[in-house]
Amino acid sequence: MKIAIGFHGAAGRMGQRLVTLAREDAAFRVVAALEGASNPKIGQDAGEVAGIGTIGVPLSHELPLEPKPDVIVDFSVPEGTMELLKVVTARQIPLVVATTGFTAEQKAEILAAAHQTAILFSPNMSLSVNVLFELTRQAAQMLKDKDFDVEIIEKHHRFKKDSPSGTAMQFARIVQEVQGQTELRHGREGLVGERPRTEIGMHAVRVGDNVGEHEILFSTLGETLELVHRGHSRDSYARGALAAAKFLVGKPAGTYSMRDVLGL
Repeated sequence: MKIAIGFHGAAGRMGQRLVTLAREDAAFRVVAALEGASNPKIGQDAGEVAGIGTIGVPLSHELPLEPKPDVIVDFSVPEGTMELLKVVTARQIPLVVATTGFTAEQKAEILAAAHQTAILFSPNMSLSVNVLFELTRQAAQMLKDKDFDVEIIEKHHRFKKDSPSGTAMQFARIVQEVQGQTELRHGREGLVGERPRTEIGMHAVRVGDNVGEHEILFSTLGETLELVHRGHSRDSYARGALAAAKFLVGKPAGTYSMRDVLGL
């Protein structure tokens, strides 16, 4: 039995790749393609929008009653995610939240919705980025109290709206949890004085069509350790999201993460 899957943000760059890759994966059947009400492509076939030909699934603002998706992947904008959240909780449809840029209040609302349905919430869908989260935690533990400064550099395309990236913030949270830094310093300018031991430097670069790079630097007098991930294409995030969707199908209500998908 194929997994009936729906996509929210289906006309976007990531949404189009998800539609394409899902059609190539024998495990899936695309049954829903959702977009914002003002999107000019509403009504067009999602396959045509993705450049793979007609698949018989039109872009729609509202989730059809039938066929009911086994899971929905959300790669949209925070406001759209919050609208969709009401629908999936009412209909108890598992949801993979791959959107970033949420406020603290919106994150709390997403986590609360997990009492009603299964929700996988992650700042990054790439399998290797999530492995790097674990490696960063290990490095932070090994280098704790050893006089190492920590800086995080992230690079993304010129169209990205939030800064720093949700992934960069997750790397920072991991290090803070282990080492206890209390301040995130977003760039430096002017006479700021010597670098305090209580901060993590955060630096966001926005250039061209960069799909995503993250560098976590642990540096002390005489040496530097760099942990680096470079995305070659959006497919790494799309394939990770599809892996998350496969994992989430049939799971009871609750909060899940990519650590669960990877079995960590």
